[in-house]
Amino acid sequence: MTTPTTERLWSVTDVSAFLGIPVGTLYQWRHRRTGPRASRVGRHLRYDPADVRAWFTDKAA
Repeated sequence: MTTPTTERLWSVTDVSAFLGIPVGTLYQWRHRRTGPRASRVGRHLRYDPADVRAWFTDKAA
């Protein structure tokens, strides 16, 4: 069971700005299943900031 987060979920543009990459790259990574985990909220993709940071830390190591 995961603990609820108080930090708001990030949009694709938020993750793009955090990682310093184009939005299109995030969509390509999602298609290839290589990027940070995202979930659909309605028709929008949303990212848990903790998941993005963990993914980044894992890739940087």
